[in-house]
Amino acid sequence: MASTRRSVAVRGPSKRSQVKPNPHSSARHILAVAVPAFAALIAEPLMLLADTAIIGHLGTTELAGLAVAAVVLGTEVGLCVFLAYGTTSTVARSHGAGRDDHALSQAVGGLWLALGLGLILAGVTALLAGPLTSSLASSAAVADQARTYLLVSTLGLPAMLLVLAATGALRGVLDLRTPLIATITACSANVLLNVLLVFGAGMGVAGAAVGTVIAQWGAAVWLVGTVVHRARVAGASASLRLDPVVEAARTGAPLVVRTATLRASLLLATAVAAGFGDASLAAHQIATSVVAFCAFALDALAIAGQTLTGRALGSGDGGLAQDLTAQMLRWGWGVGAALGLTLAATSGLLPALFTSDTAVSDALVPALLVVAAVQPLSGAVFVLDGVLIGAGDGRYLAWAGIVVLIAYAPIAVAVGWADAGLTWLWGAYVAFIATRWVTLELRRRSGRWIVLG
Repeated sequence: MASTRRSVAVRGPSKRSQVKPNPHSSARHILAVAVPAFAALIAEPLMLLADTAIIGHLGTTELAGLAVAAVVLGTEVGLCVFLAYGTTSTVARSHGAGRDDHALSQAVGGLWLALGLGLILAGVTALLAGPLTSSLASSAAVADQARTYLLVSTLGLPAMLLVLAATGALRGVLDLRTPLIATITACSANVLLNVLLVFGAGMGVAGAAVGTVIAQWGAAVWLVGTVVHRARVAGASASLRLDPVVEAARTGAPLVVRTATLRASLLLATAVAAGFGDASLAAHQIATSVVAFCAFALDALAIAGQTLTGRALGSGDGGLAQDLTAQMLRWGWGVGAALGLTLAATSGLLPALFTSDTAVSDALVPALLVVAAVQPLSGAVFVLDGVLIGAGDGRYLAWAGIVVLIAYAPIAVAVGWADAGLTWLWGAYVAFIATRWVTLELRRRSGRWIVLG
């Protein structure tokens, strides 16, 4: 049956709806998505923070090993974040157009793609665990700890990708409650298991990895089961079909490029930090974990941007998409400012939660102050990134990511070459965020991301 949806690109400011959206109603819609999304999003960084805190009290070598393993895992999972982001935007568009059967068919295709990619990544990572950790580690002892954590964690890679795809699908149909409950449960179980296995059973970094893997698979089974049930209710098949899988891969390809540029920047930063020594690398891991927590908090607004933009454009209302974007941007600046002030006020207290090594603490505090200063701008960046993903503007995001990487890489390399230290490395991160904001704001102002239908 031929589709009746319109696909109209609107250049510049679009025509407003006949009835101007009520700002209070828009605020309620944003909050209805952002608040539960925030709670669900922070589960994964909370797992990493829990691992960081628990392993940090084992020793600096173990903590530095976690830094190496975490950046490898983060890169692999980050490259597959399109499973969540791409699925959210495509499912939200179909859901907004009243085509739930098509929406859930796309969701199931994303699940099958996630499972296949997860199994492949797990196998490749297990084979290359030695070379990967040795190339990033600051010493042989750190490489051993990193390899142990990474090998165990490969068992959870398929689960991590299934969680991404299922969560993205449920956001697209505005089911924020299920991911919220599942991820909070998984996070709680992860902390309990890690304490028992690391300290109670004396398993060290391997115990932390085992606890996280168990928690990840529990969340995956829960969320995948929910999506499959919804698909059957909507009349969509849950069996493996090639077309939805290919469509999910095609939609996500530009987002892979976009994410690859972001992860390349993080890998480069870790390599530079490793050159400063074990203490700096351990401090860098803590700072990265804190940034990840703040980023996922800001990403709650980005998720609202993805979901509400996709639904508005899918229903043919470009004016509403613009109004929601303007309001979410104001919130992004405000939430970012609040995070920055909180982080600056607690920067002297945070190191004690993660390490007892004074060298690590001394390197960490000034880096955290730099991170705090850039949080307001980060809030705007995350909102705009989410809006453009929700609009299906992946191709532009891919090119923008390449531009940002080209701008950031020489600065980070120069910091390492000059042996300027960790604070200056995080200063380069400010330039990274600023360049992202310029590319995203220019696109927002152009109006070319507004495609209806």
